[in-house]
Amino acid sequence: MSDEELILTGEQSDLSQYVTDEGGIWSLRQLEKVRSWNDIEYAPGLSGKNTPSTGLSMNRAYIPPGGVAKAHIHVDFDVMVYLLQGSVRHEYGPGCRKSVVHSAGDMFYIEPDLPHEVFNCSDSEWVHAVVSRSDASEWQNIEPYDRDSE
Repeated sequence: MSDEELILTGEQSDLSQYVTDEGGIWSLRQLEKVRSWNDIEYAPGLSGKNTPSTGLSMNRAYIPPGGVAKAHIHVDFDVMVYLLQGSVRHEYGPGCRKSVVHSAGDMFYIEPDLPHEVFNCSDSEWVHAVVSRSDASEWQNIEPYDRDSE
């Protein structure tokens, strides 16, 4: 996968327009999808781009029916996901040779630096999830992974 395939689209630089500083509590109200990365659509979230956060980010992610988030690695940060709707299959580990399926209501944790690729298991239903990261920059520390490299 080339770096061009991981290019961010949509609103990337000014996410502050979606957040209100309530005097120490930063609020983000219900919003829909406004941007995408690696074939996943996102609603605005909370991150270092629109809050004073230095170590956390969180947003809602949507994978279209039949969609695939191509193989990648989260460099030096943790990810926790709460799957609200749909089912996903992760192919992960060296060469992405292991596999696990998660369904709506499941929560899961992805270790830092673990190669993985995410597949929406349905050809008709969107996946909807809440994604939290121990990285305030959201996507800047994600690298593409070549499944054939190991």
